[in-house]
Amino acid sequence: MGTTDRLDRHQPLALGLFRIVIGLLFTSEGAATLFGVLGRDATPAGDWPFWYAGLIELVCGALILLGVLTRAAAFLSSGAMAFAYFTEHQPDGLFPLQNSGLSPALFCWGFLLLVFFGPGAMSLPGLFHRDAAAASGGRG
Repeated sequence: MGTTDRLDRHQPLALGLFRIVIGLLFTSEGAATLFGVLGRDATPAGDWPFWYAGLIELVCGALILLGVLTRAAAFLSSGAMAFAYFTEHQPDGLFPLQNSGLSPALFCWGFLLLVFFGPGAMSLPGLFHRDAAAASGGRG
């Protein structure tokens, strides 16, 4: 068995770990925006677009972290980060290093990856599905 075969065998685990980390990071962005934690001041409720972005970050980040409705939450999150990049960062320069838009750009593309590849291993629904399959003897 070659290196590629061994790496391929662990793709679901690597994707699941990627989902967990990016979901946790996104959730922390939302918590910082909405609740003023992690060294950031809270954004006033209803303040467009930042409070709404924080809400999307918190809720979708938690869903992605848990692997629940991953594709839908990642699709909404990817769009929100594209919106953030083009409205808040791109006017200051085309490239993320010029306009401080590296985080939204990376989040946008990372979430787009999850839209197409799904949650990977260690998702909450996957754990329940595996338990149900084991209880029924692997049938169903």
